[in-house]
Amino acid sequence: MAVGEPGEIRARMPQPPVSEYAARAWSGWLALAVGLALVVGAVVLASNSTTGTGIYVAALIAAGVLVLIGLTAVAPGQARVVSLFGRYAGTIRDTGLRWVNPFTRRRQVSTRIRNHETAVLKVNDADGNPIEMAAVVVWQVDDTAQAVYAVDDFVQFVAIQTETAVRHIAGNYPYDARRDEQLSLRQNAAEITSQLSAEISARVASAGVHVIESRITRLSYAAEIAQAMLRRQQADAVVAARTRLVEGAVGMVRMALDDLAEQGIVDLDEERKAAMVSNLLVVLCSDHATQPVVNTGTLYQ
Repeated sequence: MAVGEPGEIRARMPQPPVSEYAARAWSGWLALAVGLALVVGAVVLASNSTTGTGIYVAALIAAGVLVLIGLTAVAPGQARVVSLFGRYAGTIRDTGLRWVNPFTRRRQVSTRIRNHETAVLKVNDADGNPIEMAAVVVWQVDDTAQAVYAVDDFVQFVAIQTETAVRHIAGNYPYDARRDEQLSLRQNAAEITSQLSAEISARVASAGVHVIESRITRLSYAAEIAQAMLRRQQADAVVAARTRLVEGAVGMVRMALDDLAEQGIVDLDEERKAAMVSNLLVVLCSDHATQPVVNTGTLYQ
């Protein structure tokens, strides 16, 4: 599968060769009783053996062994994929002691919920900056037949596809957004996580795996640029704070001039207005407390 624009899937994984269905299986307790009875019968017959009974003893033992070989125990959270001479013959999901054709092969597959956490990956974001990123995915085998027959090792397949998806998502977005409408890895964690889950799900679907959840567990700049990026973030924060401060100061100055003019408290010419604006901006925007100066003369002295 290849993903171009964020959320756009251009190609899909090939369709799996088989899909899961229930295997023909019966309760194993009756088969256990029959198998034990055949073996015990063979032992009793052998102890009272006469000429020509050896073949019957061997037949009883062979039949009992075949019946016992067909017994299969299925624990909770597990399934058995049954194949007969290389052909898929179904999956046993019912827990307990079951009996199937003794000539079949029964492969155990765990259907429990699993976690996979990627290693810390060093990748480049959309701006080309080296970043370190790791993620954890919660997954479960949904189709045991596809998990066994569609890929060589479905656990390793999930690990590799998860790492590929993390690298692809990291390369599609910048670490920090430069525009308000732009998605970024740091500011839009919910949206990025949703797209990460969707991409992992699409990549592992052909292996019969269902992705329950995925989360980004680590996101940071690489060590070689971390200090430089930290200074840039601090500079951006200072600029944003200054911009907000100036906007508020200009609004207060405008309000003061409008109130003075509306109430007719004092009539200022343009030069005195400019001086008053300058003084107010210095007072409002200064980092330190200003020292008041008392004017004991006139407004123009």
